Amino acid sequence: MVQTKEQTIGRRRLGLSGSTLKIIAMVTMLIDHIGAVVLLRYILRMQSGVPDIEQFNQLVTLYRVLRGIGRIAFPIYCFLLVEGFQRTHDLKRYILRLGVFALIAEVPFDLALTSRALALSHQSVMLTLLIGVFTMWGVSLLERYVRNRILLILGAAAVIAAGAGAAELMNTDYGYLGIMCIMVLYALRRVRWIQILGGCLAFSWEIWAPIAFFPIAFYNGRRGLRLKYVFYLFYPLHLLILYLICVYMGLGNIPAV
Repeated sequence: MVQTKEQTIGRRRLGLSGSTLKIIAMVTMLIDHIGAVVLLRYILRMQSGVPDIEQFNQLVTLYRVLRGIGRIAFPIYCFLLVEGFQRTHDLKRYILRLGVFALIAEVPFDLALTSRALALSHQSVMLTLLIGVFTMWGVSLLERYVRNRILLILGAAAVIAAGAGAAELMNTDYGYLGIMCIMVLYALRRVRWIQILGGCLAFSWEIWAPIAFFPIAFYNGRRGLRLKYVFYLFYPLHLLILYLICVYMGLGNIPAV
């Protein structure tokens, strides 16, 4: 049975838009960071004293659940990064925007994890995503200009290795694994079900992460609500607010790493 244009459009509208996926990612990331920033500090303070073992174990279990739920966020952001890279009309502006907010996010990120305004030991996921865009850009240029298949494969491998190495040297969130996962999604972008399968395998090193590809499977290719700057602002703001909550609770001087 051949579907009409109206039926195809109707099915696309019934799926999940890009903005819906962003909201899912933001909510799961917030849940993750409540565990990583606030609850972990509270557990560490309990551990330094003489804790109620039953309560302590319950909090540790809750911590693990919150962090597990949070694993859903990063694969969605990687998928949307690949989509954004393909759809952007101004790549340089896209890179500039991501780079500016990666800088803005660094102080809230460092406060949330280390209780210090500046710590070079670990960089935020925003920098991982930025390196991922540069890596996709490098591979896309090779795809455009290199016709020899062997040279293309070797060149792409070198670019990906450079991106992964940069993420690892800069100690970004997820490090080289984050870049490799982004590039798997980029390499398999032309066939959605293969991209989803490859993504599940690529992220299988984190048990909960492949769950992210369930909502991704329902992505309808539509933008949805205009949330271009919402994620960029949400990331540093929610980290700062969580750290201020820790300060209010008397936990601000306890590093969460």
